[in-house]
Amino acid sequence: MSKSISNRLPLIILALMLISVVVYLQWPQEVKEQKRGARTVSVKIALAETNDFKDTVESLGSAVANEQVFITSKSSDFVEQISFEDGQLVKKGQVLVRLNSQEENAKVKELEANLAESVAQLHRLQGLFKKNATSESVVEEQEAKTKAIGAQLMSAKTKLYDLTIRAPFDGVLGFREISVGAYVSAGDVITSLDDLSQVKVDFNIPERFFTTVKPGQKVEAINAAYDEVFIGEISSIDSRIDPATRMVKVRSIVPNEEQKLRAGMLLNIVVERNVEQVLMVPESAIIPIENDHFVFTVEEGKAKKTQVTIGRRQPGIVEIISGLAQGQGVVIEGALKLRDGSAIQVLE
Repeated sequence: MSKSISNRLPLIILALMLISVVVYLQWPQEVKEQKRGARTVSVKIALAETNDFKDTVESLGSAVANEQVFITSKSSDFVEQISFEDGQLVKKGQVLVRLNSQEENAKVKELEANLAESVAQLHRLQGLFKKNATSESVVEEQEAKTKAIGAQLMSAKTKLYDLTIRAPFDGVLGFREISVGAYVSAGDVITSLDDLSQVKVDFNIPERFFTTVKPGQKVEAINAAYDEVFIGEISSIDSRIDPATRMVKVRSIVPNEEQKLRAGMLLNIVVERNVEQVLMVPESAIIPIENDHFVFTVEEGKAKKTQVTIGRRQPGIVEIISGLAQGQGVVIEGALKLRDGSAIQVLE
């Protein structure tokens, strides 16, 4: 009996060793799985909410002043007075420059005196004509002379008026290009004037969007110099489509009461073509697996892997077509640590 046991002892020892190895290999994995299943994962969630989804088209455009002109002189003479500074805000009709007007002033006064004398002579002749003391032709001759002097006076006053240069509309002046005492020729640029109460922005969109834009539609204008969005609207659409580029030109008007926008600024224009109410979740909640998309929802303190159908995207958000309900919570941080049924702790 003892001899038989002695012969089998190596086999028994080998069997015990194999059993030990199997237990050693299996036991830690089971414990690991149990620990994994029991571990609580901290996550952050967001609610699926219905919000405005803006179907937009973007383009680039340059700002143009609502009205813009170069102030020039209609006459040639020496500059007598300058009544503005660089970059000054001016009102319509405000005097900017006066040219030397001594000769024109003298001419106007001379013609005013001649006209007064001619009118008095005409009145005397008309009185004599009523008494048959003079002929009708003499009266008519004096009337023609009076009208001629009046026309000359009007012409002289116009020339005198043109020697005073005024702002044609409210706006902001540019740099002045002249000095007091300088000789200005007709057509010389004195300064520039821009009406910046609102700016025009011309931009191009592809012809496939032609039927989706119309006057009155809202636009958003963004410039790199400002951390804000300027709101305007489409004012007109070109009647022609460029046959080379297949683009159509669109003009928008952007209010600019604070005059932050200046002519020539590059603006990124976003046109709202359509606004819909859709169910949306943050983009970070979506887990793509092959051709399907999933999210982790929260039910009774546990994560539930839920398949969803997504639609359109915008930066940071995704449209949910099916799979979620309004107000349902989805995991947006910590989803990579989750498995279906994992215990979770929602962080504030």
